Amino acid sequence: MNKTQLKERMLAILSLDSHPSNIAAGFAVGVFIGCTPLFGIHTALAIAMAFIFRLNKLTTITGSWVNTPFTVLPILTASYRLGEWVLGREPQPVTFSSLEWHHLKEYAAALFIGSSLVGLVAALISYALCYWLVIRFRRKDPGLAELTNESLLTGEDLEQKQQARHDP
Repeated sequence: MNKTQLKERMLAILSLDSHPSNIAAGFAVGVFIGCTPLFGIHTALAIAMAFIFRLNKLTTITGSWVNTPFTVLPILTASYRLGEWVLGREPQPVTFSSLEWHHLKEYAAALFIGSSLVGLVAALISYALCYWLVIRFRRKDPGLAELTNESLLTGEDLEQKQQARHDP
C-alpha cells in the first residue's frame, strides 16, 4: 500500500456513516490482530472478527495492516521479550531465520503472551486516537458534524439517522 492509497483509506474510514465508537472499535480490534504472530491470516481474522462483533470490515482490516515489514521485527522482538519477562524467564537471543511458523514455534508461549499485551496496549491507544480523529474530521463538515453530535448524544448510527430523514 503506497502513501496515496493509505491517505484514501484513512479518509474513507474517517467519513464512514457509523458511530465514532464503532469505527474506532473496528480499527482497535484490527490493530490487536495485527500485533499477533499469526502472519498470513491477519486479514482473514480481521474479517471474521468484524462479522462476529458486528464491526466495520474496512476499519478492522485496515487496523490489521498496521504491522508492516518495517514494524514486524520490532513488534515481534518486544512481544517476545515482554512474554519472557511475564513468564519469569530470561530472554534468549532472538534469531528469526524467517517468519514461518516452524521457525517461531520455540518462542510461541512468550510470543503469544507478549503479543497479547502489546496488542492490547496498541488497541487501546489506537481506539482513542481513531475516535478522536473521526470526531475532529467530522467537525469540519457542518452537516456531518450535526449528525455526529446527534449520534453521540443518542448512541445511534448515522446510517439510521440519515435513512430516517429521507424516509417520510
